[in-house]
Amino acid sequence: MIKNRLLPRIFLIAAFSQFVAMAQTSASAPAEIAIRGDVPESLVLKASDLAAMPRETVSVADQDGTKVEYEGVPLREILKRAGVPVGKELRGKVLASYIVAKAHDGYQVVFSIGEIGADFGNESILVADKRDGKPLFGYQGPMRLLCPNDKAGARSVRMLEALEFVRLQK
Repeated sequence: MIKNRLLPRIFLIAAFSQFVAMAQTSASAPAEIAIRGDVPESLVLKASDLAAMPRETVSVADQDGTKVEYEGVPLREILKRAGVPVGKELRGKVLASYIVAKAHDGYQVVFSIGEIGADFGNESILVADKRDGKPLFGYQGPMRLLCPNDKAGARSVRMLEALEFVRLQK
């Protein structure tokens, strides 16, 4: 009987501890993003670098339905800075390429290069560093990949720390 009452409490304490640890980990994560892989030049962009790049804002519905405004740099601009073909040079073998977005907690998602290209999918994917005008908090940031046109939010990567460009055909 005592075991049955203690188990839920132990579970709640463990879950809360993990949430706090994750929030502390993301808060201590550096505000930078690495771009690497099959790129002419790997680079690391700090928050100050992103602040100096072209910025956009998008408005999305939060889980409770309220509108939230995110601000950041278009993914296309970041890839262009690393030498990834995203404009008129996006042809032939390059179209057999993809980007892996990696989070601090190990979560990963994939985007084809065609989704990002202006002449193809033209998706407006954003590397956001602000939510409603303020820096991203705890488990959200310090940077987040935001895909406002996706029906589900699973590819909006929180705690974004790296983008890897992969060419299948070289």
